[in-house]
Amino acid sequence: MKNRRKKMIAPIVIVAIMLAYYIVFGWLVLAMPTPWGLKLGGGIVAALLSGVAVYVLVERIREIRSGEEDDLDNY
Repeated sequence: MKNRRKKMIAPIVIVAIMLAYYIVFGWLVLAMPTPWGLKLGGGIVAALLSGVAVYVLVERIREIRSGEEDDLDNY
């Protein structure tokens, strides 16, 4: 169980850094003096990328908990 927690640390840290980047990116896009269409597009892109990052993190945590990541060692 302790080994599984160690395997979860790196994906969580990486996703946290990515989310911080996307939040800053979204905030900067909204703060720029550009047309609203570009602001909206940039905000949507940042939100979608954040959602995908969280989804992939959840899937990775499920893989680690179920032990599926060990299947790759068989090949």
